[in-house]
Amino acid sequence: MAELKFDFKKEYKSIYLQKTAPVLVDVPPMTYLCVDGKGDPNTSREYKDALAVLYGLSYTIKMSKMDGSQPQGYFDYVVPPLEGLWWMEKREGFDGIHITDKSCFCWTSMIGLPSFVSRQVLEQAKEKLHKKNPDLDLSHARMETLTEGLCAQIMHLGPYDGEPGTIRQMQAFLEAEGYITDINETRKHHEIYFNDPRKTAPEKLKTIIRHPVKIRI
Repeated sequence: MAELKFDFKKEYKSIYLQKTAPVLVDVPPMTYLCVDGKGDPNTSREYKDALAVLYGLSYTIKMSKMDGSQPQGYFDYVVPPLEGLWWMEKREGFDGIHITDKSCFCWTSMIGLPSFVSRQVLEQAKEKLHKKNPDLDLSHARMETLTEGLCAQIMHLGPYDGEPGTIRQMQAFLEAEGYITDINETRKHHEIYFNDPRKTAPEKLKTIIRHPVKIRI
């Protein structure tokens, strides 16, 4: 019988197994592997490199069991989906609706980390990956625990440029429930990607959109 792997999507069903109807969620603290950057994700070399770093380190940690270098407390797991926090230059909030110049995007791209990963484990993974791929700049990859708290989220189906319509659905839901969006310098527009856009037709993309919220006073 095959050993069961820890799967973030199954363990945290309320925040990953999202249907197309908007819901309120209380997001627990989650630890991520993160890389910051700026620019249009469709054309930015920085964004492409960030994903290479995130996936490279995530799979280096996961596959450490293959050479016996797995850290203490290791358990096998499914690498979680790519996620991203988005805002605009000059610390302007970004609500996912008012998109002007994508080259002004600022972002934190991130992938969830299992509980056994410490900063020491991450540094060891960096050393190992650097030997395999010395051209990757791993210096900016970091661990961060994100506490989002009360949020609303919805599943968007289709191209990313169609997200404003889905977000308006979520805003209507919030209005009816007595909440408002609470995007600011510390609480940001959050997306969770269930497909690789390089390999998936735009109409088949699945993206969870998450916004921080608060009670309307």
